[in-house]
Amino acid sequence: MRLLDELHLEHPVYGSRRLGVLLAQRGYEVNRKRVMRLLRVMGIEAIYPRGSLSQPGEDHAIYPYLLKGLAITGPNQVWCSDITYVPMAYGFMYLVAVMDWWSRYVLSWSLSNTMEAEFCIRAWEQALAHARCAPLISNTDQGSQFTSPGFVDAVQSAGVEVSMDGRGRWIDNRFIERLWRSVKYEDIYLNDYGDGLSADRGLRQWFGHYNERRPHQSLGHVPPAQWYRSPESYGGQSPTWEAMQAQSQRQGNRCTRAEVSIKFVGDDEF
Repeated sequence: MRLLDELHLEHPVYGSRRLGVLLAQRGYEVNRKRVMRLLRVMGIEAIYPRGSLSQPGEDHAIYPYLLKGLAITGPNQVWCSDITYVPMAYGFMYLVAVMDWWSRYVLSWSLSNTMEAEFCIRAWEQALAHARCAPLISNTDQGSQFTSPGFVDAVQSAGVEVSMDGRGRWIDNRFIERLWRSVKYEDIYLNDYGDGLSADRGLRQWFGHYNERRPHQSLGHVPPAQWYRSPESYGGQSPTWEAMQAQSQRQGNRCTRAEVSIKFVGDDEF
């Protein structure tokens, strides 16, 4: 399963057929049905034509994508959340993170041996406590954890607008997808954790290094914590709707705050 995870990370558009071919090239003769079953267990799908790690829950509310036309110009304007599969020496776990979109600063993260919504809610609440404020928008995919009433209520009760990527639109949450690539190649694959306790200790150290000391190329080789805590030094603006919209208008985009409309996912949309 670890090799399958690595292959998916390298070739995110490949489905079960192509991944099976790559496994065969590496000496693992696995039929397509087994590859499909393993991908389901891992919560992995090709990003095309569908690109979410988990499926929407039946009758869960789906919210529109609010970031189109907005310029994210400072910290705490938009936070994004996502889940990824964590292979270990004996079994696997799931990792969720909440990240500030502008600074790439990871506000919180949490491990779980199931994909239930509770650990995502816990990470969200930890992010609020850590930041001591709430963002304007929370952006996620349409996975059942993030469309669950519990997670949506946790977001909205903090006065935050809910934004969700379009199905198949992995690029809408691209910054946290890049985070997963970094944490896997720089930590998870190298350490091959034997259990959840060791994974928690190791990831805690890695995220601390990522936030505080690791140079980030897209931030001018400055660690995310510096951008998050001292935004004025890097051209950051205040967390207001006006700041995002004014910047968009200066770039020639006319945008207004999106009207929140809700639809419900039924069996016919799976």
